[in-house]
Amino acid sequence: MSISRRNLLRVATSVAAMSAVGKLHSQTAHKVVVVGGGFAGSTFARYLSLWGGGKFSITMIDPREGHSSCVMSNLVLTNELSLSQLTFDHQSLADRFGFNTVMASVAGIDTDGHQVNLDDGSSLPYDSLVLATGIEFEDIPGYDASLVPHAWIAGTQTEQLQSQLNSELPPGGTVVMTVPKAPYRCPPGPYERACLLAAIAQRITNDAGGTGVHGTPRVVVLDANSHIQAEEATFTAAFNGLYGGVIEYVADAELVSVDSENRSVVTTAGSYSSDVLNVIPNHRAPALLRNAGLTAGSAWAPVDPVTYETRVAGLSDIYVIGDAQATGQPKSAHMANAQAKVCADAVMRKQAGLSTHSAERLANVTTNSACFSPVNFTEAAWLTAVFRYNLAADAMELVPNSLGASDGWDRESYREMYTWASNLFSDTFV
Repeated sequence: MSISRRNLLRVATSVAAMSAVGKLHSQTAHKVVVVGGGFAGSTFARYLSLWGGGKFSITMIDPREGHSSCVMSNLVLTNELSLSQLTFDHQSLADRFGFNTVMASVAGIDTDGHQVNLDDGSSLPYDSLVLATGIEFEDIPGYDASLVPHAWIAGTQTEQLQSQLNSELPPGGTVVMTVPKAPYRCPPGPYERACLLAAIAQRITNDAGGTGVHGTPRVVVLDANSHIQAEEATFTAAFNGLYGGVIEYVADAELVSVDSENRSVVTTAGSYSSDVLNVIPNHRAPALLRNAGLTAGSAWAPVDPVTYETRVAGLSDIYVIGDAQATGQPKSAHMANAQAKVCADAVMRKQAGLSTHSAERLANVTTNSACFSPVNFTEAAWLTAVFRYNLAADAMELVPNSLGASDGWDRESYREMYTWASNLFSDTFV
């Protein structure tokens, strides 16, 4: 397979949409409830509406009026973008594609009664339930996100970290950030952020008179993993080259506790204090899924990788897409978009009484994950990978020779990052 930077600029459909839309046989519209309006949920609602021929009654539930994209959100920290430029209105998408939206939180799932219970006491029945809930953070002793932002769910947290960097990081100051244990959302994301934090710290110091006056700024990266989890060669080169003497990378530094008031942490590799502290806790599927038994006692939800329907015995007509699923594929926005299309096709086929596991379909179930990572204010690197269903392993596996990565970073990739993001946003939220 030919891999190039330009392959990343396209957002391809992961399966061919079911051609026999007319075979959908229910005279009453099939009720589909989608929980979550991020990359997975919005893509699913968009494409099921687009492909479904009016045979589905779709309701998307989200507690917010719009979705703020984690993709490109590190550029809010550098003041390159504003959060409003990365926020997409749910109702505009719903109006264009003809589905319903409800602004509410889901209190629980009645799997026996096939309904979701909302926090206002009302409920919504479903024939098919699609959970695109994203992530939840594991608890950390002493951690208070109102004082120490994670900025790993884009929104007010992103703006809080931006504000702290702009107003509370002194010239020659210290930033400490933590990297969660894999798997986590956006494998290269923490290392991208580390590079941009170092660039910000350098800029603040240089604007104030340089290191000769204030000392060298310091960014300590405390990684709970044994090594850099994505684009290892690129980020190692950036840490040691672009930011040599600024970034201190510490592997196997699992977070033990946080002193949020004093912006310090205790890890298995020692204790660290900072002027600005960015803690990114370990991830898991949200309590909504765990309480419904959809994670089978683990951190993530086991699903059939060719439909995304739950594999928990006794439960049916429930699908999990995006970050909360446990297929082993990367937890990324691009991947969530791809999984949503596979799932939409599967829901259509099941409702039409067609096989979701025909030999032809299994041979064509593919997904891909792609991203660009800015490493400073003008240059970026890129990464892409393709996954295909392997019948013998009953799993999505990396296609041989499909893993592509840039050789370092450059200005053209920084420019093309905006094209890639624009295409992904358009294919999801517009």
